[in-house]
Amino acid sequence: MEFTYASVRAAADTLARHLPPTPMWSYPVLDAAVGATVLVKHENTQPIGAFKVRGALNLLSCSPGRGTVTYSTGNHAQAMAYASHLFGVPCTVVMPAAANPAKAEAVRAWGADVVLTGATLADAEQHAVALAERTGHRLVSPGDTPELLAGVGTLYAEVLTARPDLSAVIVPVGSGTGAAAAAVVARELAPTCEVIAVQSAASPAAHDSWRSGELTTRPNGTRVEGLATGRGYDLPQQILRKHLSDFLLVTDDQIASAQRLLATAAHTLAEGAGAAALAAVMAHGERFAGRTVAVVCTGGNASPRELAALATS
Repeated sequence: MEFTYASVRAAADTLARHLPPTPMWSYPVLDAAVGATVLVKHENTQPIGAFKVRGALNLLSCSPGRGTVTYSTGNHAQAMAYASHLFGVPCTVVMPAAANPAKAEAVRAWGADVVLTGATLADAEQHAVALAERTGHRLVSPGDTPELLAGVGTLYAEVLTARPDLSAVIVPVGSGTGAAAAAVVARELAPTCEVIAVQSAASPAAHDSWRSGELTTRPNGTRVEGLATGRGYDLPQQILRKHLSDFLLVTDDQIASAQRLLATAAHTLAEGAGAAALAAVMAHGERFAGRTVAVVCTGGNASPRELAALATS
């Protein structure tokens, strides 16, 4: 399958049978705190608490009946487990041995098999590749699978159909599927809207791949689970090089500050990745001052460690 805007439109028809549009709201206290009009797209309200469910449902709709093997630190894993449960097909998720236990348990609760192995996501990927070869199940890359991007693109179609006048959409990046999908959708629906990616400075592989024009690997040191990738992914990077407006880095501490602001000013519990877009607005106040922008709360699956940090801040 080729990833195009037409594939996003097809995915929207598919997902309409399974998911309602998620809300997008503004909050005066949040706007005053950052000096901009900020629309928060609430993907934390999805049935697994994260936007990844869109891609997984679209993937399983496009290839019904075939089992899958994938690798993930959390939300992609839950998405694949949820969609596989819905479609009645087997799913195995390989996660690093130190993966968030709550996310691993959520994957099991949807009926998927969980394999915990290795110290990093790269180790989990190697095991998943071997497992797919042995079982004949489809290996699903969280970054290089066009059906996933098409499903994710429906999120940005909702944003820009509702508000084609937006000055910018700021998108958190792990593998880069969200930013790539946003860029393709914006080109069709709101060509004057900037699409700006943001990643943790402690895990800058996607950022550095985009800046250099080559796929790179980088140390993967972020404590933000949804941004914890150590390499660039080919398909998103191809799209980002053509269509992305800019790519920013923020620190993990800045992301934590954005989590606290979302909790206090927008009544929203966000995991770290879900607060990264707002962190970019806060860190680059002069750039966004007076503008109307959208930030995507990509997920609300905060870990017990994150919840404890929020409670004691």
